[in-house]
Amino acid sequence: MAPHSTTASAIPSTSPKQPVEHPTSATPVASLTPSDNHNAWSAPGPAAFDLRSDVHTSPTASMLASIQSTSLFDDVTREDTTTNNLEAFIADLTGKPAALLVLSGTMGNQLALRSHLAHPPHSILTDHRSHILNWEAGGLTTGALITPVIPENGLHVTLKDIQREAVTDDDVHSCPTRLITLENTLSGMVLPLADAQAISQWAGSQDPPIALHMDGARIWEAVAAGHGSLKDYCACFDTVSLCFSKGLGAPIGSILVGDEKLMKRARWNRKAIGGGLRQTGVIAAPARVAVEETFLGGLLGASHERAKVIADMWERFGGKFAVPVETNMVWLDVEGDVRDKFVKICSEEGIKASGGRLVVHYQIGDEAVQRLERVFARMFKQ
Repeated sequence: MAPHSTTASAIPSTSPKQPVEHPTSATPVASLTPSDNHNAWSAPGPAAFDLRSDVHTSPTASMLASIQSTSLFDDVTREDTTTNNLEAFIADLTGKPAALLVLSGTMGNQLALRSHLAHPPHSILTDHRSHILNWEAGGLTTGALITPVIPENGLHVTLKDIQREAVTDDDVHSCPTRLITLENTLSGMVLPLADAQAISQWAGSQDPPIALHMDGARIWEAVAAGHGSLKDYCACFDTVSLCFSKGLGAPIGSILVGDEKLMKRARWNRKAIGGGLRQTGVIAAPARVAVEETFLGGLLGASHERAKVIADMWERFGGKFAVPVETNMVWLDVEGDVRDKFVKICSEEGIKASGGRLVVHYQIGDEAVQRLERVFARMFKQ
């Protein structure tokens, strides 16, 4: 979530020599709020030059307006109209019976795992590069054996990869595969719909059937790139988590979809880990705006075109790529000192980058591309 802009005079000092002064009844309210000239919701601001990730976007004025007019009821008791409507809307959009609002993609993934896996012995197959395995603070400690899958093609997992690693026998020494998790997109690369369908069909034919979960934080990107419909992709999986902040630009929130039974269990698990939420309308309202304006409004396609422009520009200078450019990510093949040099030059040109991964979100504009061209020229000294 992008921080609210604040005037310098409105920020209390946290220096040990100057104790924080808390507001009192004598403190004018106006002095504690951003001025009209620093409305963080009115324009992308620094986000327009931030290529570190597509979570580094600025929420929009229409998102703020939706918060101002949202319902403010309790979601634990399922009374909030805005939240209930969002869950119904996303369930329909994905072709699933039910949905559950969660605070983050990590929470959605972890709730899915806990809802699928009732009791051991069980094992999970997942891509060795997946967010679930590498970027969720070890949350996979559900009593399950984790089997990382390395795709033979170096790009995305196929049925052949799954069959090579899956345990489907009843040998008492082995740990049976009970869940397969796939990520789409992963590093900006698309899992083809045909591969998802093949894996789904095979998993469903096993005895007992192997459940499937998709970390679809960026599934919006695969759909926007024309690789398949959202419903067709989601039909391959028992549960899918989708993110409202990555790519779409909402300030917070993700959602988990699946059947009624799984979502009931996920809601229970959400409560157990402290995720029971009260006035969730302030999260649900801007999330719906993000889906309607950024995804359904066609803004993701434009970011893919801009990513291609950046990739072509890098290639013209003689640069190589670590992985193919298929959606909104451009992975420059830079390592070690060269990577550090790239980040340094980016900073000098007013671009935020954290390495060779450039994530082109929908608020990146032409000026950022022009600055990148100067960065590339300096990298190659042209």
